[in-house]
Amino acid sequence: MTVIERREVALVDLLDRLLAGGVVLTGDITLRIADVDLVRIDLNALISSVGPQLPAPWEESA
Repeated sequence: MTVIERREVALVDLLDRLLAGGVVLTGDITLRIADVDLVRIDLNALISSVGPQLPAPWEESA
């Protein structure tokens, strides 16, 4: 077993790395009964951190 294989990463560190670069989540959900599509939902989400270099997309209320 090499050093890289034994290295443990804390959940907080993993989330920090993911949010620093941004994460895109996509998915499709279809509710089907007897081969008839009743409901179809397409999901798209962009999750990213907000900081001085990348301000929030909404205006701050004063």
